[in-house]
Amino acid sequence: MPNCSKNMNMKTISEVKRASEPELLALPDVVSVGIGLDEKENQVIVVGLAKENERTLALIPHNLGNYPVIVKITGTSRAQ
Repeated sequence: MPNCSKNMNMKTISEVKRASEPELLALPDVVSVGIGLDEKENQVIVVGLAKENERTLALIPHNLGNYPVIVKITGTSRAQ
C-alpha cells in the first residue's frame, strides 16, 4: 500500500483514518475502516475484512501515521 503512511505524523487518528480509508476499502474483502481501542485502551485503526484473505492481510500496514492497525474478520454486512 504505497503512500498510505507518508506524511501522516502529527495528525489525529480521525485524519489518518479519513486519509487512508479509500485505499484500504479498495483492497479485496475490506468492508470497513474504523477507530477502536486495543486491550490497553489505546486508540487504533480497525480494518474489517469480510473473510480472511492472506493477500489482503499482507497489504494492510501495521501502523498508519503513529497509530496501530488491527484487522478483524467481521463478515459482510447487509442493510435491512
